[in-house]
Amino acid sequence: MIPSFDVKDKVFAITGGAGILCSEMVRELALAGAKVAVLDLAGDRAAALAAEIRDAGGVAAGFACNVLQKESVTAARDAVLAEFGRVDCLINGAGGNHPKATANKDMSFLDIPEEAMQFVVNLNFMGTLLPSQVFGATLAQQKSGSIINISSMAAIRPLTMVVGYGAAKAAVSNFTQWLATWFAKNVSPDIRVNAIAPGFLLTQQNYYLLIDKETGQSTPRGAHILAQTPMGRYGKPEELVGAVMFLASPAASFITGTVLPIDGGFSVFAI
Repeated sequence: MIPSFDVKDKVFAITGGAGILCSEMVRELALAGAKVAVLDLAGDRAAALAAEIRDAGGVAAGFACNVLQKESVTAARDAVLAEFGRVDCLINGAGGNHPKATANKDMSFLDIPEEAMQFVVNLNFMGTLLPSQVFGATLAQQKSGSIINISSMAAIRPLTMVVGYGAAKAAVSNFTQWLATWFAKNVSPDIRVNAIAPGFLLTQQNYYLLIDKETGQSTPRGAHILAQTPMGRYGKPEELVGAVMFLASPAASFITGTVLPIDGGFSVFAI
């Protein structure tokens, strides 16, 4: 029998759900029939996105959630359970970088402020660990479900400049593998933990880092990235969704502890 890729009626809780990448996941999962809880530091944006989903005929609710405050995550989890009754998949989508945690021509690695590095490590690593504890307790009670973390190419290949982000995402990858083993051995083999590692996606946030505003051609950094990407293009946010649906579906029932690159081949290319 061909395994099912169906996510219809599954309940997804997505932190950072109103952000650039995760908002695409929210929309596509809702179109596929999933019930989506949008969790975001900006509660008004989470509520607005959930309303957009409902207006389009989907099932969604938005909740404020600070992933660095366990009591906030717990309150959001309880609200999700009150709304939907269960959680089938947690997507730890909250994360990001800080310009002062980046080594570049204006900031030597030797001068990076401690607080900037701490911010990036906390947001990406602790912002994954704390929701995994809180929602993981619910999955443990259910004896089933999955967690999908967001790693990065910066965790697989250390990228020039982004020292804080790369280190934090490497921690996310390691934690993904550790937690997959812990749940399977100590709670239930029906609780799976995986991660995706997006490559270079062209978004509003990074557009003018990769595309020259005057010429419309690649910047030097953009040209360097494309030269090392066998598929020769940037990814699109919606191209992350298929992997997320797969990892959350019964089709991936024997997959846990993996970090799946979605990168057009960037991670395997060598000159």
